[in-house]
Amino acid sequence: MSANVLFVCIHNSARSQMAEAFLNRACGGRLSAFSAGIEPGKLNPIVVEAMKETGIDISGNATKSVADMLSSGKAFAYVITVCDETSAERCPTFPGNTKRLHWGFPDPSALQGTPAEKLARTRAIRDEIEKTVASWCAITCAPATAVQR
Repeated sequence: MSANVLFVCIHNSARSQMAEAFLNRACGGRLSAFSAGIEPGKLNPIVVEAMKETGIDISGNATKSVADMLSSGKAFAYVITVCDETSAERCPTFPGNTKRLHWGFPDPSALQGTPAEKLARTRAIRDEIEKTVASWCAITCAPATAVQR
């Protein structure tokens, strides 16, 4: 049986979607990832493009609200906020008996520049999210050490 993990940010359009996808790929058998936002928006198309480059298609994902997650009845072993430091005060807390973590990442929707510059910066954010998820999964999803007989 796997434990549920919820990634939360403001719009559920970029960072939390990427973290959900990477966790489900890295720890799919041991953890089940979900994502939500306090003000669900629309998926960021640059994020969708950047994720396709890693072999993950999130284009069909819907954005979800924290309120929907609260009313779903799901229990979450971990709630991980991924808001950037400038939005941290808006990043929601999640009630219940859960372990809370905060991983701050820049918001791809706030990036300025040409589409190519935004994509390049989004790739850097994506890679940092993937690295953070992989490091955390290596510890959290590590199999228990076998008992020597």
